[in-house]
Amino acid sequence: MDTSSVTRFFTPRGWGLVCAGAVALLGAFSLGRRDLLALAVLLIGLPVLAAALLRLFKPGFEIERTFSPPLVETGTAATVSLRVFSRGTPASGALMREGLPFRFGPSPVFRFPSGYTAENGSSTYEYRLRSSRRGLYGIGPVTAEFVDPLGLARTVHTLGGTDRLAVAPAPLEFPPSSLFGALGTDGSAPSRRRGTPSEDDASTREYRHGDPMRRVHWPATARHGELMVRQEEPVTAPTASIVLDQRLASYDDGSPLNPENGELLTSETFEWAVSAVVSCAVFFSESGYGVRFTDELSRPGLARSPSAVDAGETGFRGSDGVQNLAEGLAALGLESLPPAQAGNLRGADAAAPFAALDGSGQAPGPLLVVAGRIDAAQAHTLAPAARYARQPLVLLVTDRPAALRPVLKILREAGWTAVAVTPATPVPAAWSLLDHDPQGVHAAGGRV
Repeated sequence: MDTSSVTRFFTPRGWGLVCAGAVALLGAFSLGRRDLLALAVLLIGLPVLAAALLRLFKPGFEIERTFSPPLVETGTAATVSLRVFSRGTPASGALMREGLPFRFGPSPVFRFPSGYTAENGSSTYEYRLRSSRRGLYGIGPVTAEFVDPLGLARTVHTLGGTDRLAVAPAPLEFPPSSLFGALGTDGSAPSRRRGTPSEDDASTREYRHGDPMRRVHWPATARHGELMVRQEEPVTAPTASIVLDQRLASYDDGSPLNPENGELLTSETFEWAVSAVVSCAVFFSESGYGVRFTDELSRPGLARSPSAVDAGETGFRGSDGVQNLAEGLAALGLESLPPAQAGNLRGADAAAPFAALDGSGQAPGPLLVVAGRIDAAQAHTLAPAARYARQPLVLLVTDRPAALRPVLKILREAGWTAVAVTPATPVPAAWSLLDHDPQGVHAAGGRV
């Protein structure tokens, strides 16, 4: 029950009767009139009795709240349908207010029952919500103010609970890219990484009766002393790997929000990085790739997100998979560990950022690393991972991209296509830098 109801037992009409009863009571004592005393008791007793009945007999309500669409993107509106069903007979109706986060503006107010009531006694209301920032927002509960049939007393009750509305980052459309070759007709990508003796051995087998002579691998035959033939070209499922650096230290040049006020721990640069991740994931998916999403320590990228459908999932394939990834990104914040906790990390969590990107178990597809401000030591750790990808790409976002020139030099010399941009650079424009200018030599406009 709302604590404000303690000071609002009575309506103006009820307070009028109480005041009139007080006057009648004074007149009864002054004039010694019993009829005035009876009138005073009646005038004061009616509002008190109405207030007591409202508090003793609480009306029962069921609240059902649905969102359409269930997952909304930033900048688009979600329609909220609120169904209110009374399990009993309310005093004389109620004035209800939906609970909303401050971001969404004034809370909608409606009367129960509505002008149109279903046969089961339920009333349905609709309103729209829109957010320009991603997040996981609690919608509800409903607070209802009830008044007795005579309009003398009032009380406020909290109805229903809170439902979570996930607002996912909206993907941005990329221009056509020449970075990726065509996939096979079956949606697969052939792997052609050969050339060393060990790779030749792995791609050959013993000659079997019926094998065509054109498939005989003569260097392997000479080494083994028997006929060896080439195996069928290895075909792997096409997968694009996306790595998002989620450390607060990489993005603290922005303006982090205070996580204690219910907002995400984030910054302008990290919001840019998240937008880049979801946009690239959609681009890869539409290009025929599955998406593998991890953090800088090769852990599941959505492990800390309360909006994730499956926090331990790393693979996302098809439109449904990308939608699940976007939903998980809705409430993904920066990771900030106190020094005491950071010193107690063991195993994989104690590894240096990007040290676990060894390519094991991954298809040789594109590898995209989205990060904030990294130093030269971290760049040296990341550099060798370029050999495990068909297209090794790095997008760095920072308020001072010129300071990352040494980092970009290390990465490019190792084979990465790397650029650094400011959060003011549109994500599609940054992608175009990777595509059309692999060296990323842009000193003006906040890009290098």
